[in-house]
This record gives sequence, C-alpha cells and structure tokens, in this order.
Amino acid sequence: MKTANNKILITGGASGIGLGLTERFIRENNTVIICGRRESVLKEVAAKFPAVITKVCDLSDEEERTELFNWVEENHPDLNVLMNNAGIQNWMNVSDDDFYEKSSEEIATNITAPIHLTKLFLNLKSLDTIMNVTSGLAFVPFSKVPVYCGTKAFMRSFTLSLRHQLKSTGIEVIEIIPPALNTDLGGKGIHNEHPSVSDFVESIFKQLKEGKTELTFGTSETRAAANNETIGDYFSKMNP
Repeated sequence: MKTANNKILITGGASGIGLGLTERFIRENNTVIICGRRESVLKEVAAKFPAVITKVCDLSDEEERTELFNWVEENHPDLNVLMNNAGIQNWMNVSDDDFYEKSSEEIATNITAPIHLTKLFLNLKSLDTIMNVTSGLAFVPFSKVPVYCGTKAFMRSFTLSLRHQLKSTGIEVIEIIPPALNTDLGGKGIHNEHPSVSDFVESIFKQLKEGKTELTFGTSETRAAANNETIGDYFSKMNP
C-alpha cells in the first residue's frame, strides 16, 4: 500500500489508535474521513485537524452503515482505502446480569459492522485496500475481556480468508495487530502502563512502507509469528 495520496475512511478515527493513524495519514498527504457515534468528539478532531472530514455514524446500526456507504459513494466516490478500526471492549464476567447485552453490543460493533462495511465498500470501483485492525488478543485471550478476544480472533480469521478471496482482484488486505496500548479502550487508566499510540503508529508506517500486509508491534509480533508458523502450511493446503 502506498502511504500517500489516498482517500481513506477510518472507522472510530476520533480516538485511540484510530486517531493516531488519522493524524499520521494526514501528515503523509492523504485525505482522511473519520466516523463515529459522538458528534462532539468528531468536532474536536476536526478543530485540531481541519483537513479531516467527519461523518456521524453509529456503526452498530445496519441502516446507519448503509447510509454511511451511500454518503461516501455520492460525495467521495474516489475513496480507495477502508480501515475497519472501530471497536469496543467490555471487562465483564459471564455471571454478570448484563453480560449478554454487552456481548451483543461488542459483536455488533467489532464483527457485524466490519463485515457489512467490507461487503458494501467492495462496490466502490476505486477501492484498492482494506485494512482490518485486530489484536494480539486474537491469539491469546485475556479472560477479563472474553467476548472482545473472541471478536478479534474472528476478525483475524476473516482477514486471512478475505485476503485469499481477493488476491486476484487487485485489492490488498492488510491486518494491523496491536498489542495493549496506552488508550482508553475498556476504560480510562486501564492501559496506562502500556506503550504509547505514537510509537505504535511509527512502527506501523515503517512496515507499510516496507510493503508488509501483516503489521505488528511489540508482543503482538511474536504471537502473530507463532500463529503463522502453526497454521501456515495447513492454510496453504486448504486454500490452494
């Protein structure tokens, strides 16, 4: 993937990893569109980075996802990169009264939304890159966030299959695999001891410029490598 002169949609681009990538893509001379549920937060990002284009969208809602695509198709038909970054994480236990409700919310945002958006945006003739943000937790779960880990394992598997299915179309499929970073994912202060988003983003862009399609950082590198070593031969045999 070229790192400049793209038009990119980053879901959940107003905070955390999404915001870090938004800022860096702007610096690399890209046009960046971000979407999210909170208009106030989107406005704060636009005030800081006037070049950013914002769109309010609740990705857990099917109609709003469709409306987002229709808006892009009408106003930004030259968009060539879709980044499925938005995600939510709940620290919870299966014995919690609201476990099912929170689980459903995570699944809608972390799985259903990127699947739906992928299908929709493949209709754009200009699309040449799909980027999915997964997690090091796709390989080794952290039991305090059981459903989140499951959603990221799903997206890891889906991304591998998507890359294989689209390999003859010219559409590049890139997986970004962060470890725990110093963001507010799951709640404020939970991840304060982890590496900064800025260090992570610098590493991601270095790997993009090297032409890699599986982008790791810190502990996610060894976990991804171990997974690839385990399944690589089997995947090739099953998916010729």
